[in-house]
Amino acid sequence: MLAELKGLNEECGVFGVWGHKDAAELTYYGLHSLQHRGQEGAGIVTTDGDSLYCVKGVGLVNDVFSQSRLKELTGHSAIGHVRYATAGGGGYENVQPLLFRSQNGSLALAHNGNLVNAKALKHQLEGQGSIFQTTSDTEVLAHLIKRSGYLSLKERVKNALSMLKGAYAFVMMTETEMMVALDPNGLRPISLGMLGDSYVVASETCAFDLIGAEYLRDVEPGELLVISDKGLEVERFANCNRALCSMEYIYFSRPDSNINGINVHTARKNLGKKLALESPIEADVVTGVPDSSISAAIGYAEESGIPYELGLIKNRYVGRTFIQPSQSLREQGVKMKLSPVRGVVDGKRVVMVDDSIVRGTTSRRIVTMLKEAGAKEVHVRISSPPIAHPCFYGIDTSTHAELIAAKHSVEEIRQIIGADSLTFLSQQGLIEGLGRPYEGELKGQCMACFSGNYPTEIYADTVLPHEKV
Repeated sequence: MLAELKGLNEECGVFGVWGHKDAAELTYYGLHSLQHRGQEGAGIVTTDGDSLYCVKGVGLVNDVFSQSRLKELTGHSAIGHVRYATAGGGGYENVQPLLFRSQNGSLALAHNGNLVNAKALKHQLEGQGSIFQTTSDTEVLAHLIKRSGYLSLKERVKNALSMLKGAYAFVMMTETEMMVALDPNGLRPISLGMLGDSYVVASETCAFDLIGAEYLRDVEPGELLVISDKGLEVERFANCNRALCSMEYIYFSRPDSNINGINVHTARKNLGKKLALESPIEADVVTGVPDSSISAAIGYAEESGIPYELGLIKNRYVGRTFIQPSQSLREQGVKMKLSPVRGVVDGKRVVMVDDSIVRGTTSRRIVTMLKEAGAKEVHVRISSPPIAHPCFYGIDTSTHAELIAAKHSVEEIRQIIGADSLTFLSQQGLIEGLGRPYEGELKGQCMACFSGNYPTEIYADTVLPHEKV
């Protein structure tokens, strides 16, 4: 479903290229392909070997970068970032990459994820004299690097990374090298590729496809890559215990991306097939909620034998409605964003496949729209388990109060949204649909928002006072 309508948003996307004469332009295109991961701000930092140059701003990639602004970004290497604010809030000062200058050289930082011990580290660092320029948790890393003594930059970075807890895919750049680091659980995706003799990194492989780069491999959890004119150096700063966010497959990533060796469209289609096996229903037509649920709806239709039809149309020329302050305006935004196809649903028993339910308000509005368009019955099928627990790793569902499944049973949710029936995919069905081994628990995936089992310690100051984890 549409992120801006249902309040489920990824933190951001990162991109980097080293050793290419068109570094800024390539990063611009890379950020375009990652725009779905963040629409609040965008930035690019380049290096020519002597200095770092920065252009960033609030808004979409197209809004921030004109041709004249791109010309300001001279150099052979670049890192870029698109942001959706979950930690630290919005505002220009929090738009990344963050750039820090000192007598010993400059450092640019771009981050995807969320640090669960950021508040504790900030308190400690401020006690030691640090002054923070932003409210972003990303800035913590820069201060930790600076305070790691007189070791080499690589060793200081490794020491600093070992102090961080939570989800992070960092891309860092100095005048002479680019570094890439992934947290020990690999909660967020990031991949390594090649474009000719140049190295590229990106949150998703769809960015490689756009610029014509060749995918090499995923960055491993606990791994630090150092890329310079000397080539690629691989270091390890922590042991690997992969727990990749399941929502990357269910919702966040683009269908044409491959995440940890699994194509996202194929994964979603398999989830739809599992859903059809677990929750069959007699119906006339299957439809998906654009865009992220289309693949699952196709899978459900194939497995069930019920025809797939385009029962809901997305209007692609309407502004982002999630910025509206009131719930009534958000619900009106659903009508602006989605329209039922009366000729498809009128007089039909409709299976409406969606990827998740967060608050339930958007699901209720869509069910109502389908029935107003003449649907005899609307059976809602969700291609993920109920989201009943907050996420602290970079998705903006940090309280139980935001989650309808934390407070209501499936039958109660069905009544609230007005569906004739409602089922969610089981946790085992999700695991099997992704092709992961299952031995009572999932190996290699984070299921915390479904199960409440978090792969890292959750610090008390990360949780709101009235929340319990």
